[in-house]
Amino acid sequence: MPPSAIRLVRRTGRLLLALAAVAGLVVVFLALLVLTDGAGFGLAAWLTTLGVATVLALWRGRRRAWPARLVPFLPVVVAAALTATVCVPTVPTARRYPSALPFVTTQHWRLATGSRVAVYHYPPAKTATRRPVPFVYLNGGPVRGISVLDHRFLELLARQGYDVYTYEQAGGGRSDLLPMEQYTISRSVRDLAAFIDRLGGGRADVLGFSSGGVVLTRALADRHVAARVHRAIIAEPGPMDGPTARITGHRGQKSARGLAPAMTGPRSTRVPRYAVAFGLMRLGLLTPDTGLIGQAEGDNAFTAADLGDDTASAYCARDAHRIPAENTPGNFSFSPAASLRVERTVKDSPSLAPRLRRSRTPAMLMIAECSSQVRQWETAVLANDPAIRRTQVMPGVGHHMWNGLDDNNDRARAAITAFLQDEPAPLPNHPTRGEIPAFLREHR
Repeated sequence: MPPSAIRLVRRTGRLLLALAAVAGLVVVFLALLVLTDGAGFGLAAWLTTLGVATVLALWRGRRRAWPARLVPFLPVVVAAALTATVCVPTVPTARRYPSALPFVTTQHWRLATGSRVAVYHYPPAKTATRRPVPFVYLNGGPVRGISVLDHRFLELLARQGYDVYTYEQAGGGRSDLLPMEQYTISRSVRDLAAFIDRLGGGRADVLGFSSGGVVLTRALADRHVAARVHRAIIAEPGPMDGPTARITGHRGQKSARGLAPAMTGPRSTRVPRYAVAFGLMRLGLLTPDTGLIGQAEGDNAFTAADLGDDTASAYCARDAHRIPAENTPGNFSFSPAASLRVERTVKDSPSLAPRLRRSRTPAMLMIAECSSQVRQWETAVLANDPAIRRTQVMPGVGHHMWNGLDDNNDRARAAITAFLQDEPAPLPNHPTRGEIPAFLREHR
């Protein structure tokens, strides 16, 4: 072999060894990050990795002459620089709340539970017949700001004479943060009860969407909270308890997931610090109250583009190329750590069915044709709540049923108001409890 080829092989070998050393140090750092739960913004793991790497570099270079002794430190320096990016915040660590909305006043109420929540009120239109029972909307998330699309739908209900109230659940949107250990599904149910009490008018009609539907379902299973609910609309609920969360099954008709153009805009998941933090939390390797990033920093960092295909999955495949902007950049807010914490308390909870079977609050279940929810999550509510009087499968819409496209808002409004006013349903009552097996078998 020519000398030049031998030199090339040796250099390539050294480069590969150096790259392997860098990769090995990064793996050690990540392992220590998990073991320390990100203590001290990740500095505990970083300093330990750097210390171990420095000792190994000194040992490898102990018999070399200067400046060859410095060569083993090159992978250490590169790895230290790479891993340091995980430890340095790139957004403020104190909570930055969304700016005020121009079309509705943000109020802040201190509930009896101690939660301080952002409240929005849409009074009934003067030109419509005023409905005597206040209407409360619980948005999805679970710890997320209310989207502009949702606000527009609530305005539509107010024009029908409903006195509409909604609030961003504790930690979401413009509501104050809670200590991480206080984010539980039980706390969300207690907050709902306290909010209705704060209205001061007795009972309220409640619409719970997605994870808000989970809160409402669990409220109906608690007789003390259910006594505050006049009528309940459970729209596109997630799993109501641990056993339901473990159910696997099919979803609705094809959604726009994988078909819609990629969301534009900045992504925190392209920043090493937040890609690592959110990724390890999602895998369960870091706790929601990890020392790597604080709750406020995580909220500030997370953007609408980070949701990726989750937004597209809320629309039918036919709408893939006309998905509306759900939010303004200044209004978007999502708390990944707090949401994960609430979801885990649902997954860890025992079966809700025995208590839900005692429910007597009149209720309606709304299911989207292109739902991204597992069908059995939805039918489990229908199967176990004897007070569900009607089910409405909304054709032509995905998980986000009131989305401003075509006449979707009017159709959702018609189904809701017909139930609240005890009028004939605009759609067939389907599936009934007896039709659940066929509904699932036919992959409807």
